[in-house]
Formats: sequence, C-alpha cells, structure tokens
Amino acid sequence: MTSRRPLAVLTAIGVAAVGSVAMMLAAPAQAEAAQATPCSAAANACVDLSTQQAWLIRNGVVVYGPVKVRTGRSSAPTNPGTFHVTFKDKRHVSSIFHVAMPYSVFFNGGDAFHLGSLAVSSHGCVHLSRKAAVTFFNDLHVGDEVQVVR
Repeated sequence: MTSRRPLAVLTAIGVAAVGSVAMMLAAPAQAEAAQATPCSAAANACVDLSTQQAWLIRNGVVVYGPVKVRTGRSSAPTNPGTFHVTFKDKRHVSSIFHVAMPYSVFFNGGDAFHLGSLAVSSHGCVHLSRKAAVTFFNDLHVGDEVQVVR
C-alpha cells in the first residue's frame, strides 16, 4: 500500500506542475494579445483613430480584430477618450441626418459603432463593415468600456 501512495502523490504533483506550466505558457500569449492594441486591458472595445482600426477585447484578450473602420471627418471628428456603451439599437435611424445606422452601439452621446461606409468619413461615428457591425453589436453590452485613442 505505501508504494501506491507516493506514486499517487507524485502523479498529482506532476499533473499540477503540468497545469502550472501550461498556465505560465498561456499567460504571455494573453498579455501579448492585450498589447496588440493601443488601449488598456480594461477596454471592451478599442478604436485607433490613427490607423483606422478597431478591436473587441474581453478580460484583456483581443477576441476580434483588428477590423478596418472609418471614423469622423475633420468637421465632425470622433473624439478620443474613455466612454461606456449607453444603448444599442439594431435598426436605428439618425434623427439628425435621417439615414439608417444599422447595428448601432452608442458610446459617446450620438457617436456609435454601426454599419457604414468604409470609404466615407462619418459625423463622429465609427463605421464598420456588415460582419464587424454585427459582431460588435452582439458582443458589446450597456456599460462596457470603449476607448478611442489617437
């Protein structure tokens, strides 16, 4: 009987050690993924105005992106800062410009992520392709942090 116990203990220690090594190996990959954006790990969405790219982040790890975006024109820029998702509207229509803004995720007053042209600058919103707009709409929730950086 005593010969089995040390083997069981060694096996348990070996499994724990393997698990610890696996976690240590995974940690740098996660840290690296969070560093792949110019935003902090606290962000759930990141927009880089200088590169016209955006990402979705969960627990400090990039889960989607980078994707191409088109942000505000010089007369109506997308403001940098840290914001929070305030509401979502799948079939929103702008009350100011009277245009459809499908898959809108609002984060700074009237600024939102939404389906829009990647060739034409917005009035402060973040235009996304259809696939990206659907993904951002489905992934982001009211209260999630959005960081917009230069």
